[in-house]
Amino acid sequence: MSTAQLDRAAPAAADTRAGVLNRVGRLRHTSPGRLQLILAALVVLALLTGLVAGLTAASAANGTDDLGNRAQPLLVEAETIYSKLADADTTAAQAFLAGGLEPTALTDRYEDDLNQATTALTSAARRTPERGRSADAIRRLSADVTRYAGLVSSARANNRQGLPIGASYLAAASTLSRESLQPQAQALLQAARSEVDDGYRAARSSWWTALLVILLIVLLAALLRAQLHLSRTTRRTFNVPLVAATAVTAVLALAVGGMLIAQRAHLSNADTEGSRPVALLAEARIAALRERGDEALTLVARSGEGTPEPGKLTLEQDFAATTGRLNDLLTDAGVQDAIPGHLAYVSAHRQVRKLDNGGDYDGAVALAIGARTTQTFTGLTDAIGEELDDRKDVFSDEIGHAGRGLGPLIVLGPLLALIVCGLAVAGLRARLEEYR
Repeated sequence: MSTAQLDRAAPAAADTRAGVLNRVGRLRHTSPGRLQLILAALVVLALLTGLVAGLTAASAANGTDDLGNRAQPLLVEAETIYSKLADADTTAAQAFLAGGLEPTALTDRYEDDLNQATTALTSAARRTPERGRSADAIRRLSADVTRYAGLVSSARANNRQGLPIGASYLAAASTLSRESLQPQAQALLQAARSEVDDGYRAARSSWWTALLVILLIVLLAALLRAQLHLSRTTRRTFNVPLVAATAVTAVLALAVGGMLIAQRAHLSNADTEGSRPVALLAEARIAALRERGDEALTLVARSGEGTPEPGKLTLEQDFAATTGRLNDLLTDAGVQDAIPGHLAYVSAHRQVRKLDNGGDYDGAVALAIGARTTQTFTGLTDAIGEELDDRKDVFSDEIGHAGRGLGPLIVLGPLLALIVCGLAVAGLRARLEEYR
């Protein structure tokens, strides 16, 4: 377009805008014109309200579905990966302590742990994008699990033959688990927790909800103002279609408000009674397994409580630090009933250390892997596991309730808004007909 054409187009556009404003200004000075402006405002407000109501419901429904179908399952899978890898490391050390041919129960448990961790890894990979912290953690875990299994196999093979090098292979496997596998699993767990938090924010749809509340208030105010205007100018107390439109708008507000309030209440319960305790209990179970692993690996090393290296805790020092953290986690997660079981296991551990430090290594090993200590520890982890499963069920139930009704609201909101439009047109058209 040439400069001359642009120069002609600019005044033409300005004239068009001026013409529209002039027509609107003229409408304000006549009774039928004012009614036409009121009708246009009501129709636009109702359509906007219906559109935003549908978008708010759709956003809340999609966020809730994603939270229940992807984010929370990813958190559960990350917890499974972390806890099963920790349990595999602990079980491998206990089986090694038995000497010779490992007990079948421990061998089966170790292999089951690795199988469950691998299955959870595959499932988690499908729920994460190809790039990012979660994807990096999954790739490293997938590679290191194979290396870890190979080291443990070498340790077991040498241990069956009574070769001391088996302990070195087991130490290398445990180092790989604690310095690579478990930190990567923890990173995946933290990333999953972040996604759950993001999921709650998305499910609440705060910006859409705030905009919808504003539009509903403005629409109700506009309908009431229109009825007052008609009451003064036409000497009629009520305009039945507009009264009906106000009632429909109130129904829309109550329906939207009720469903969104209920959704947020269930989301809050899912958070405080479900996903947050799940994360705490997951850490608690992993801390308990770390204690058990510290105990077994200390005995495998045959060096008493070990000599601390600069900037690094011995296994026994790590046990003590983990004990305090586990008690705090159990308290924060509301599982105080498990604390006595934990204290009982710590007491048994002290007896193990007393025997080992006193020179009775065989007695220490027998007590560590014996039925009484094993039952005490299993009772602790079972109590944590049962509470963990209960909290997962609470989350699933609350998320199911949170999403209920949001689907119909996607259609109901715009439909009620269209009814409001029709009633507004019917109420004001009758008054406009009187001026013809």
